[in-house]
Amino acid sequence: MAHSGPMTDWRKAKLPVFAFLAPATIIYTLFMIYPLIDSIRLSFYTTPSGGEMAFVGFDNYRTILGDPDWSATFWNSFWNNMKFFAVHMLVQNPIGIALAGILSLPQLRFRNTYRTMMIMPTMLSVVIVGFIWQLILSPVWGVGVDILDIFGLKSLFGPWLGKEGSALITLSFISVWQWVGIPLMLIYAALLAIPDDLVDAAIVDGATHFEVFLHIKLPLVLPTVAMVSILTFVGNFNAFDLIYAVKGALAGPNFSTDIMGTLFYRTFFGYQLQLGDPSLGATVASLMFLIILAGVLFYLFAVQRRLARYQL
Repeated sequence: MAHSGPMTDWRKAKLPVFAFLAPATIIYTLFMIYPLIDSIRLSFYTTPSGGEMAFVGFDNYRTILGDPDWSATFWNSFWNNMKFFAVHMLVQNPIGIALAGILSLPQLRFRNTYRTMMIMPTMLSVVIVGFIWQLILSPVWGVGVDILDIFGLKSLFGPWLGKEGSALITLSFISVWQWVGIPLMLIYAALLAIPDDLVDAAIVDGATHFEVFLHIKLPLVLPTVAMVSILTFVGNFNAFDLIYAVKGALAGPNFSTDIMGTLFYRTFFGYQLQLGDPSLGATVASLMFLIILAGVLFYLFAVQRRLARYQL
């Protein structure tokens, strides 16, 4: 009879579930939850010149939202951020859906090559992307005018990054070019998960590939499209690096490309003649968090529940 000691049963050596969750929980709390809570706490204080921090309640929020100068700057950045998000929703995500549908076609050749080419811009540094597009769109030495000239559209070229009316839209399209691969891959993965039996049955009934995509595949991937939409919302309202790399912290011309991220940077750290104010900067960050939270809650309670019936 084999000897069985008290520790030979593997079930007795099982670690509690928390032991597996603890490393990720500690890291996430240390670098995400604690800074968020501390930023919200800081937004209720002020630091007079050479003095100690003093509790001021909602005074910082009243300053940002009620003071004429601060309020105009805040709402300008907010609506610019909304335009930035709208371009991504109306251009990036539909292109991602269309490209994912094309890549899912069974007869498409070189599928892996196309997929790699479309995802490559997402691996580039935002600073590099901004520098490249500045060179392309430069009215002095850029190649953009030559590319348009090939198609007979040279007259349409202009200093798009230097005009108040076109700078933000141009930067939005640059961002779309870089990040369209993310919704593409997420929706493509969802399309691959659709059972072949559904598609084959529709093809046998005489449906074209476009009709199959429109009436069968697209409704089934709507939950993924909704998830991509909320990720786009969160990402756009956390955006900063592309605007900063191309237009700097002042987000010119005349703050026409100023978004919440660049406003937070100038407010918290200061820039040129503007002195930084950590308390007002934390207030801007807290307002950004509330805006993102409102969008996420809207998705969870108003969108996700409606789309649940489409899931397989």
